[in-house]
Amino acid sequence: MNWRYTIPIGLFLVVSMFLYRGLDLNPRFIPSPMIGKPAPEFSLPSLRDPNVMIGTADMKGALNLMNVWGTWCVECRYEHDFLLQLSESSGIPIYGFNLNDQRESALQWLETLGNPYVDSAADEEGYVAVDWGIYGAPETFLIDASGTILHKHISPLSAAVWERDFMPVIRDYCTTHSCDHIAVD
Repeated sequence: MNWRYTIPIGLFLVVSMFLYRGLDLNPRFIPSPMIGKPAPEFSLPSLRDPNVMIGTADMKGALNLMNVWGTWCVECRYEHDFLLQLSESSGIPIYGFNLNDQRESALQWLETLGNPYVDSAADEEGYVAVDWGIYGAPETFLIDASGTILHKHISPLSAAVWERDFMPVIRDYCTTHSCDHIAVD
């Protein structure tokens, strides 16, 4: 065997394996160090009434979603109809986290398009978002009854994403917790 061809062929095979594995990965998946940890504590003014505070304490006691959104976010508009459907059919409360937005614009958005949220916290300056590791909008967190983050999704929610990414986690959670009010089928 001619040795001068062995090393280049070997390198080619190794690089090919790495490229193949890289193409097999999901480029939209960004692992979160928050998964399995308590949600960062926060208390922010409610979008509806700035004199009322909403925060982590409001989300404890039940499995729920926290959806990061803003009127400036094009993809948030894309996912909004699905959030409305989800709020009607899933049995899981959805809390909004309005990021870097003007209160009047956000309220008008919800008035015009419908409001899927139990309530929305208004993080007008984006300071709390940093504690949560929020990159932008839309992002959605699945939080259990004890306040632990079970899943984080970056990009718009859709029926396909819900079934593929959220439902397996929800079904697993519901095998050991009471989830009578949640549609897991």
